[in-house]
Amino acid sequence: MNLASLDLNLLVSLDALLQQRSVTRAAAQMGLSQPALSASLARLRRHFGDELLTRVGNDYRLTPLAAQLKELARIALTGVERVFTAQPEFEPASSTREFSLLVSDYGVAVLGDTLATLLAEEAPGARLRFSANTPSFVDRADQVLLSTDLLVLPHGFVADLPHRDLYRDEWVCVVAADNAQVDGELTVEHLETLPWVVTYHGPTASTPAARQMRMLGIEPRVQVVTESFLTVPALVAGSDRIALLQRRLVDLLPLNTGVRALATPFAAGPLVEAMWWHPVYQDDPEHVWLRDLVVRATEQAVGDPAAAPIDLVDDPGQQK
Repeated sequence: MNLASLDLNLLVSLDALLQQRSVTRAAAQMGLSQPALSASLARLRRHFGDELLTRVGNDYRLTPLAAQLKELARIALTGVERVFTAQPEFEPASSTREFSLLVSDYGVAVLGDTLATLLAEEAPGARLRFSANTPSFVDRADQVLLSTDLLVLPHGFVADLPHRDLYRDEWVCVVAADNAQVDGELTVEHLETLPWVVTYHGPTASTPAARQMRMLGIEPRVQVVTESFLTVPALVAGSDRIALLQRRLVDLLPLNTGVRALATPFAAGPLVEAMWWHPVYQDDPEHVWLRDLVVRATEQAVGDPAAAPIDLVDDPGQQK
């Protein structure tokens, strides 16, 4: 295909149409008249040999091809925007850029406020967008990171991408403060008999500690599945349930949460939180500044990132 013969404005139209699924709304978003965008849709239909949008009642639905193109168009448009807005130097004070991070609510709880404060001080016109690092995004990290600045995630899920370790943490078990079945310490029998609250649950959706527990032959009796670490304490308090949480998150919980933390009766291994990015942004001035900002926010939020009551050498599976 001769790219020189293509009108890049069609990419903008395609993205708006697929996101809005309406000629009227897409035209309003782009500041165009409805007939003008209808003409662009007709050109796109001829190019792809596909209707892209089909009317069902009063609504439009995406065709199977359009559904495939939706994310590709957004990634391509984001890439084009970054190409034509690139500058030899980056001035944070005058930036109006939105920086995007895929991060769990645990990561936001530990770093979010400090990172937002530093951003406001150094780039008051810029903003942060925190989006959940869901399993579907993590499984396609190399693609997703073309349109997202950073993925904040522990080691063990992503490989072959540039990264920087941020801080270390450890896994602990949490039970209700008044759980009479658990005395001073947990046993493997507790893990096998008590009902569990688990964060994520699927073939590739699991925390490293839960995965390690299963590898040791300890199968949890899952009663509740949640995709939010911050909802775990409320699901454990006042019940006989048990869960795994990060020590730093437990330390941030209010005193009256109604849960208590206990050491795991198995070698859970350390948690090494890291930020990951696409190699295409390795030397991008904006991206270099953002990564430095995250590192400095980490140092302020957790103190010495290297200080933790765990030993990385004991974890042979740790990716470096």
